[in-house]
Amino acid sequence: MKGPEGTAGYGEQAEQLAVQYESVSFAQVHRSLLRRHYPAPPAAVLDVGAGTGRDAAALAALGHRVVAVEPTPELRAVGERLHAGSGVRWVADALPELPVLSAGGERFDLILITAVWMHLAPDEGPPAMDALVRLLAPGGRLALTLRHGPVPPGRRMFDLPPEHTIALATARGLRPIHRGERPDLHGREDVHWTELLLERPG
Repeated sequence: MKGPEGTAGYGEQAEQLAVQYESVSFAQVHRSLLRRHYPAPPAAVLDVGAGTGRDAAALAALGHRVVAVEPTPELRAVGERLHAGSGVRWVADALPELPVLSAGGERFDLILITAVWMHLAPDEGPPAMDALVRLLAPGGRLALTLRHGPVPPGRRMFDLPPEHTIALATARGLRPIHRGERPDLHGREDVHWTELLLERPG
């Protein structure tokens, strides 16, 4: 998600994407992790690449303190409009370095990377994981979804094996605690997802 490269195609389609994103609920996307693996409220939660804020607003409604990072101005504006009054704090920042958040000194109990990691080129993965680990509180958890399938026209995506991401995380001290596979919730038969949950030791 560095500059315009990783977010290519999203600003121009923000309104259409909002309909797509909001058509699937937070509970549907995070069902396998929500009850057993996500922290009880009130926790400090960071949603990186928050899009229209569907997940961020749902977590805020559960009682969490939520920061939503979205680098695409058009999507961020839609999210702020759709979820006004949710209590979510929106931040303009971007992977791999997350310079704004990294300078702030905040730490989070849960970081979500939902349908985002595939936008990072292989050489962006290490600095991105460095930034995320620095933002995790001791005992904090990092939840990622990894996309597998053809790349839509006009987008930049990289289909890397889950082992690549797991290796980046474990090399930085994170411990894998969940791995799962699921079909695409928008019905795309040629797309499927890997779910990963990793924990920073307390």
